[in-house]
Amino acid sequence: MRKALALVAVFALALTAFVAVGLALLEQSSDTPRAEPTPSPTTPPPPSVTRAPDAGLTEAYAQRIDWQPCEADEDQDCGFLTVPVDYSEPEGETIDLALLRVPASGARVGSLVVNPGGPGAPGTSYASLSRQVFREPLLQGYDIVGFDPRGTGRSAPVDCLSDAELDDYLATDPSPDTPAEVEDYESGVLSFGEKCVVNSGPVVGHVTTIEAARDMDVLRSALGEEQLAYFGASYGTKLGATYAELFPDKVGRFVLDGAVDVSISSEQLGLEQAAGFETALRAYVQNCLDSTDNCFLGDSVDEGLATIRGLLDDIDEQPLPAGDRELTVGNAFYGIITPLYNRDYWFLLSTALASALDGKGSALMNLADAYASRNPDGSYADNSVEANYAINCLDDPGSASFDEVPSTYADYEEASPTFGRVFAWSATGCRGIDVTSSEAPLTIEGAGAAPILVLGTTRDPATPFEWAEALAAQLDSGVLVERDGDGHTAYNAGNACIDEVVEDYLLAGDVPADGTSC
Repeated sequence: MRKALALVAVFALALTAFVAVGLALLEQSSDTPRAEPTPSPTTPPPPSVTRAPDAGLTEAYAQRIDWQPCEADEDQDCGFLTVPVDYSEPEGETIDLALLRVPASGARVGSLVVNPGGPGAPGTSYASLSRQVFREPLLQGYDIVGFDPRGTGRSAPVDCLSDAELDDYLATDPSPDTPAEVEDYESGVLSFGEKCVVNSGPVVGHVTTIEAARDMDVLRSALGEEQLAYFGASYGTKLGATYAELFPDKVGRFVLDGAVDVSISSEQLGLEQAAGFETALRAYVQNCLDSTDNCFLGDSVDEGLATIRGLLDDIDEQPLPAGDRELTVGNAFYGIITPLYNRDYWFLLSTALASALDGKGSALMNLADAYASRNPDGSYADNSVEANYAINCLDDPGSASFDEVPSTYADYEEASPTFGRVFAWSATGCRGIDVTSSEAPLTIEGAGAAPILVLGTTRDPATPFEWAEALAAQLDSGVLVERDGDGHTAYNAGNACIDEVVEDYLLAGDVPADGTSC
């Protein structure tokens, strides 16, 4: 996948946790009556559940999770799962993965393992906010189980930069156009990777998606589940598809929402994602025109886009005041793309853009900070930025040279006149890291797996609908479901048809027709 100094392309796949819940203002309510809770089973699972694929993994697969009430919320359970650092040495060094469970509130169907995307977003945070992410029927039927994938959150987290260094990194111009800016950009790329290796230790070489998928099967066993029920969003679809390739006979009810095409080159991924953000931005401007007689951005979509592009150019020349900080063009880019993930947040983008056009940068900075999980005190709530870099660059270390980027401008600007050069420079993002994966690449087909629902949204900025079409076709048992709409991911986004399809499948096993459109 495309990597970026500013973590543009793949990190823009990333924080479904932010998209789904980071700006949630109210906990969802429901008139559906609650059933009496069914407790999770406590009897030992049958041998078929805990049988290890390798004799060296017998102890790992025999684990039972010691669930204890979480300190932050005693209605939720916390625990740990022990897994090998290197699956080629299963009896060697181990790490502990952080887990969080929200018990089913009604008649329990089983455990639903969830992943919010990224890579890098902590799954425990996603699960802890499950009432904003999932609707009542799933909350009643499933224990929602989140885990921080290796290298993220509280699971042997990779560490690359100090908070101040990360601030500087995210503020860097993501499309440098002067020799000084190019030099600054190159320095940032090269030092980021080097510092990840120095500060993280051996785990930085073992945070691949393949290893995370192997961890999920150990988790399945520890949960006592014969087959894994899974909901993965954004990058979580790649993780789920990888699991289906490695453990097809263990695939239960799988939903892959906001799908990633796991077959195409990183260059093509970058180009198509650039186009996705351009499409979303155009939809946002069109909505401004449709919603008022005097859209502050201009009198047409093209005028609106030109206003936004001009604002970015102006900020590049002169950063805007943002409290005791300065909003740079790098920060402004993140602030603009963040609300594109969810149509409900477009009003925040309008407020921030209007303020920036008036010379004030705080509102856009707040959105940029939300994207990177930066707290008001300057600390970071998690290591998602650093983990995103480490996982992506280990999965696919290929990277363009700095010198060749200008020759790609035309293709990227055709895909996205507004953001094209940012995505062009993102191709160099892994130049600084020198770590090799111990896992061989996979061709993903999932032969023999049960039906897998693949959801795509027609105007998804981060994972274009074409990717869902492609992943559904690549998976032997893929079932494509289309949501006509805006924003990133399809479930619980205001489309009752999608919600019914997903819930009927996860709760009752009802498989929709391939190509279902909502």
